[in-house]
This record gives sequence, structure tokens and C-alpha cells, in this order.
Amino acid sequence: MRPFPEPDPGEPALGSPGRYLLWLASAHRASAVLAVGYGVLCTLAQAFVPAAIGRGIDRGLVAADRGALVAWCAVVLGLGVTQAVTGTLRDRCSVTNRFGASYRTMQLVTRKAARLGAELPRRVSAGTVVSVGATDITRIGAALESTARGGGAVVSVAVVAGVMLTASWQLGLVALVGVPLSAAVVAALMRLLHARQHELRKEQGALADLAVDIVDGLRVLRGIGGERVFADRYRERSQRVRHEGVRVAGVESSVAAGRLLLPGLLVAVIVWLGAHFVGTGRMSPGALVAFYGYAVFLAEQLRRATSMVDQLTRAFVAARMVTDLLAMEPGLGSGDRDLDAEAARGTLRDPGSGLEIPPGRFVAVACDRPDDMLLLADRLGRYVESPVTLGGTPLAEFPLAEVRRRILVVDHDARLFSGGLGSQLDPHGRAGGADSTADGTADRLRRALDTASAHDVVEALPEGLGQEISGGREFSGGQRQRLNLVRALMADPDTLVLVEPTSALDAHTEARIAERLGAHRRGRSTVVFTTSPILLDRADHVVLVEEGTVVAEGRHGELLADARYRAVVTREVTTA
Repeated sequence: MRPFPEPDPGEPALGSPGRYLLWLASAHRASAVLAVGYGVLCTLAQAFVPAAIGRGIDRGLVAADRGALVAWCAVVLGLGVTQAVTGTLRDRCSVTNRFGASYRTMQLVTRKAARLGAELPRRVSAGTVVSVGATDITRIGAALESTARGGGAVVSVAVVAGVMLTASWQLGLVALVGVPLSAAVVAALMRLLHARQHELRKEQGALADLAVDIVDGLRVLRGIGGERVFADRYRERSQRVRHEGVRVAGVESSVAAGRLLLPGLLVAVIVWLGAHFVGTGRMSPGALVAFYGYAVFLAEQLRRATSMVDQLTRAFVAARMVTDLLAMEPGLGSGDRDLDAEAARGTLRDPGSGLEIPPGRFVAVACDRPDDMLLLADRLGRYVESPVTLGGTPLAEFPLAEVRRRILVVDHDARLFSGGLGSQLDPHGRAGGADSTADGTADRLRRALDTASAHDVVEALPEGLGQEISGGREFSGGQRQRLNLVRALMADPDTLVLVEPTSALDAHTEARIAERLGAHRRGRSTVVFTTSPILLDRADHVVLVEEGTVVAEGRHGELLADARYRAVVTREVTTA
């Protein structure tokens, strides 16, 4: 696939929807040109049918010439066959353009999302991304598909208007004035429609954001009885979307009325004038039939042209959302210093907080503020800019991809993907394959399942590891936590950072995991952010962080003598 041109510093980045649509058209240049070419041939064949019928009437029926009648009938048949063949080829190319543009846009959006990684949810709402994938991509494809019919309509209108001017300048002039006037009125309505659709699109994105939040937090909402509050909030937002939708529908109805009424009036005027000319002997009956056919043809082609404008208007709105997303660049830079296995086993240190992770140790970190857990984990994994060093070298000097491979951060929002469970648990996708036993993947997976106490989760599924899952929605919160831990253990990074990995588990299951985790990760660095006494008791080293700074270190039993530590771990309330 040809790369999308990088933004010129002197231009408004990728903010031009028209530029993006033109790039998509050029990416499918062959099929786009063929589609428009076939569209022109198809509509021209249709445009010449009234002329052929008129000639057949005048030279065959009126003149009582059987041979001429048969000949012109053959011409009409030939034009019909041409129209059918070129119309089929046009539609074939149009569909190619539609799906090509849609899938190419999907590829770019997916690639950009993967490139932004963890930065994406911080900069774009989930509802916006969902709307781009569900609505905007479809509209862009539909716009490219419409250019074949719309382009043919524009060319045929110009040709037919010229023919009408040649046959009768009066009727031709009516057509030349009426068609642009009708198009101008509809175009004015289209501009208003464009603005209303943009507002509706923003409201739909906000509603999608709210829906995603409700679905993600449904379990918590039920626990605290907040369903009604969020239901009222969703109802209020949905009514705003409905209001904007009604406003858009009002303009759309005006556009539809204009597309039907204005061409209809034009046809009526042309037929009335043509009948007058026939009555005065200034036009033959066949010419009148031809002009009537031209008028009906023009009305249909005008509707097609305005429909193309409508599709392009929607595509401009959609393309703006897509280009806004594509214009985003990762905020984190990537260094070029080699990060080999030896360098990855160095001490991980955060100067900002004073937190140090010695190589090969199981370290538990207890924070007095839950937000500090996520912040420190992001620093250690370099998901935000920070002065964290590895073996004395700033993480910023290493390639970002290598940092991600060597340091794995798993927070409590980690998700499973759709697909076979075995392939989701093994980052390399070998679990359950024919060679999984030979390369030891099956043994490593069994050990990871045992460490995470997740055998019962797999055994409860009808097809075990081969079970198809839909993003983990079929599992409870505790089951998802255990499966996420299995996936993290299978990745086997040099440093594993876990944030509240057992917060949704019962005490017995948590105790089994705490007992086995250190042994499973022996020789590798493991950092667990938690306030669970069970995990803290099994750690080699415990660090207490208060207000973002390390204030105490030691073993769990030793730190219990510190009132600050007890207040965080045992929820003991201290009094001044």
C-alpha cells in the first residue's frame, strides 16, 4: 500500500478531508478511472435512447418506412445492451472502490491506533474510535462508490443539454438554465446539511463515550446502586442526539424534496413548451418524444448528481474525523541505544520517587494513593516521559519497542481479545498448535495456569483452550485477572510490572498466587503494586510510597511496626 503523505510543516497537518479523499481515489486510480469511464458510457447510452426513439417515430412510423423503423429499433436495442454491459462493469469497479477505500482507511486507523498504543485512550475517547470504525469508514467508501454514477450523470447532462440546444435552442436554453438553478438550490441545502451532520456526529460520539463508560462500569454501578443516575444521564444525552437527528432530518427532507420537485418542474416546463412547438409546426412528434425523454433523463441524472454531492458531503464530515485521528503522533520518542539481555537485567530506578527495583527480585510497592500506582507503573514502563533509568541509562535512550519487550506493564484494565483462548494467552500464538508440545509452549502454559490458579477457568469451558471468546466478556472480573496474569507470565519479560493483579480474587485464590508467583519469576524482576497483605507478605522486598515518594522499605513483617504502613495496608485509622 502506498504510504499516506506525511504532513508538511507549512500545511495544516492532515486536517484536509478533501486531500485525504483525493489520496484514496489516487490509491485506486485504475478502478476509479474505469468506474467513471463505464459510468459515462452507461449514461450516454441511456441518453441517446430518446433520440433514437424520436428518429424511429419520425422516419419509421410517421413516414411509414418499415426498414427505417427496424433499423432504429435495432439502434435502441444496441444502446440497451451497451447500457447493461457498461452498467455491470461500472458497478463492479464501484464496489471495488468502495471496499478498497473502506479497508484502506481501516488499515490506516488500526495502524495509527497500534502506533499510539497506550497513548490512544489518553488522547481520544473510546466512543470516537468506535464511531470512526463503525460509521465514518463506511461513509468514505460510499462516497467513492457514488463518483461513478455521479460522474456519468454530470457528463451526460452536459451532452444532452448540447443536443437539446442544437435541436431547439429555446428548449435547450430552458434546460441549461433550469439544471444549474436546481443544482444551486440543492447545493445550498447541502451546505446546511453538512453543518448539521457535523453537529450530529459530535453528539453521537459523546453518546458512544457514555455508553462505553456504562458498559465498562456496569458491575460497579450495580454494586453502588448508580444505575438510575447513569440511566438519566444517558437519557439526557440520547435526547440531545435525537434533537440533532431531527434537525438533520429536516434538512434532509428539504434536500429530498428539492431533488424531486425541481427536476419535475423542469420536465413539466420542457414538455409544455415542446407540445406548443408541435402544435405550431415548429417541431415534429418524434422530436417532442425525444425531448420528453431528455427531460425525464435530465431529472434522473440531476438526482444522481445531487446524491453524489450528498455522499461527498457526508464523506467530508467522516474524513475530518479520520484525518484528525491520523494526524496524531506519539508523544514519546524512541532512542537508538541497544537494549540487550544483559542491559535489561540492570536496576530499574525512578529518581522522581526514589523507587528502585533490583534485578531478579520480587518487589511489592504499597501506595497511599491508588493513582500513584498507575503513575509509577507508567513511569517504569515508559508510558509517560520520566527520568527512569535502567542500569544507570535513561529509558528514553533505548528503542521504545525494545523497552516494551523487556518491561511489561499489566494494569487492572488489561483486556483479552476475541479469538481462541489459547492464542490469547500465548503472545506468540503457539498455544494449542501442532508444535506447542515440541517447543515447550504447552508445558510453559500449564505452569503459568498453575501459578495464576486458572486451571479451573479453562476446564469450565466446553472446548478448553480452543474455546472462542469474545473479548473476555464471558468471564468474571476475577477470572479475567487470572487469565491476564497467565498471559503476562507467558510473555516472560525481563521486568514484569503488575498493578493490583489480585484485587478481584478471594483470599484463598490470592494466597495460592502469592505463594507461586515468586518461584515462577525467579531470576527475573517482578514489581507488584498492591496493598494486599497476602501479596506483600510473600514479596522479597516491600516499598512504601507516600504522596509519590518512597518513605520506607523492608519486609512486610518489619514494616508493620510503621504506623504509616499499617494505615495503608490494614486500613488502620491513625489519630493525631
